[in-house]
Amino acid sequence: MQNGRSNKPYDIIVFGDTCVDLILRDNDVVPQFGQVEKTVAGYDLVMGGSCCIFAAQAAKLGLRVAILGVVGADYFGKLIVDTLAQAGVDTRFIEIIDDLQTGITVHLVQGDDRAMLTHMGSLNKLTVVDVTDEILASARHLHYGSLYLQTGLLPHWVDILARAKHLGLTVSLDTNWDPDERWDHDLERAYPYIDVLLPNEQEALYLSGKASYGEAISDLRNRVPLLVVKRDIAGAVAWQGDQEFAQSVFEANAGGDGIGAGDSFDAGFLAGWLHGLPLASCLALACDCGRGVAGGVGGVVGQPHQSDFSFLRSAPVG
Repeated sequence: MQNGRSNKPYDIIVFGDTCVDLILRDNDVVPQFGQVEKTVAGYDLVMGGSCCIFAAQAAKLGLRVAILGVVGADYFGKLIVDTLAQAGVDTRFIEIIDDLQTGITVHLVQGDDRAMLTHMGSLNKLTVVDVTDEILASARHLHYGSLYLQTGLLPHWVDILARAKHLGLTVSLDTNWDPDERWDHDLERAYPYIDVLLPNEQEALYLSGKASYGEAISDLRNRVPLLVVKRDIAGAVAWQGDQEFAQSVFEANAGGDGIGAGDSFDAGFLAGWLHGLPLASCLALACDCGRGVAGGVGGVVGQPHQSDFSFLRSAPVG
């Protein structure tokens, strides 16, 4: 068991990077300027946003999840709120603003690779004023994701972590990619407040500033109590103190785009961790969640549910 469930209404609270994903797929999705029109083989329009995808997966695994966010009063905003609610996420803290466009990311998917174009819109409109102590104190755990995209919170993000810890929450961080490739923003000051750090291999290198993967892991292991590194098709590894745990993963079903796999991995790991499962079991659960999403289109279609895991059905949270 991690921190006690007590009478708090939520297991996890997360700050929503609210956007939709428009996914365009073909063997050649590279645009050609000069007013050249090209066709694509297919498209999907689904809820996106790393933290939104995380929230949906965590709720499907039986956790009580609340999301704090902003959307526009448009079709995309409704799609996000409806998708989260259908997954079991409490959306009461999502504000709908009439004159705001909901964020959108266009994914150009070509084979196993993709490029992304994002209009921020509602994605970065949360500010520190929105994050009250009352909302923080309503949860056992704060998961902080999309650090560099949520620019409205960025100037105060370390103070938010400190407040959460003071209020008794445990804290996890998945920075996701930094579009400006600065990889800083007071990380040194933040590490003491982080219980679980969840980068992928590439992010671990940049966060540490080290030249090699081994050096990066050594550095980050000394900064946080629990380091969990996603390794794509190689699975994942976790380090806690002197212990190391590795988990392999079966290849995902063909036809998926990989969008949101890492976010569902995070949710799976934290679901196991908050249930007090052994770290090896947390990793196995996380990899199953990541694999399920990697084999689907978009970030939520392939997400597994609590009913898919007997040990989650029988183990009370906290």
